[in-house]
Amino acid sequence: MKELSAKQRRILVYIRDFINEHDYPPSIRQIQEACDISSTSVVDYNLRILERLGYIRRDREVSRAIELLLAGGRHPRVVPVPIIGAIAAGQPIPVPSPDTWRSFDREETIEVSPEMIGHREQVYALRVKGSSMTDALVNDGDIVLMQATSTARDGEMVAAWLKREQEATLKKFYREGQRVRLQPANEAMEPIYTEAGNVEVQGRVIGAIRPFG
Repeated sequence: MKELSAKQRRILVYIRDFINEHDYPPSIRQIQEACDISSTSVVDYNLRILERLGYIRRDREVSRAIELLLAGGRHPRVVPVPIIGAIAAGQPIPVPSPDTWRSFDREETIEVSPEMIGHREQVYALRVKGSSMTDALVNDGDIVLMQATSTARDGEMVAAWLKREQEATLKKFYREGQRVRLQPANEAMEPIYTEAGNVEVQGRVIGAIRPFG
């Protein structure tokens, strides 16, 4: 596992001490000032790393919502998730065959906190290529965590296999009568319409990770 930098260790210690003193977490601005960090964006960058490694949990819709998961220098528990390849978040890209989703190098993995997986089974990861899902906070180069499934509800972000085209794409899934709309989360891009029988759902997105370094 990646070792924490001195800055990240300093942030963790400050969050722990602040919570112990005040019974609520500090703001990003307070972390910036107390840890002598150049900007709040640098604080956020390091908090994302700490969250990905399982040291903290955050709720970005709530102010000050930082939960310290581990303290006292213990290493966080992590779960290895296999990265099985790439998925297009843009125009569909060809992949060799549907077996691509089931034949992968188990040595290529990403470590995530157990909280990201929950009680789900058959979780895998894909690298994202393209920018059609940026409004859903999934960007080119990100890694998406997927739960293998062949079904999806309207509005869920899925890995969709287009049978006739032998291509895969990452989009939001909507049934519209006898057809399916695969909707990008980017106003500059058009949806893909195809008959329902041409689409095979390969998995639903349960989380996204922005790699660092």
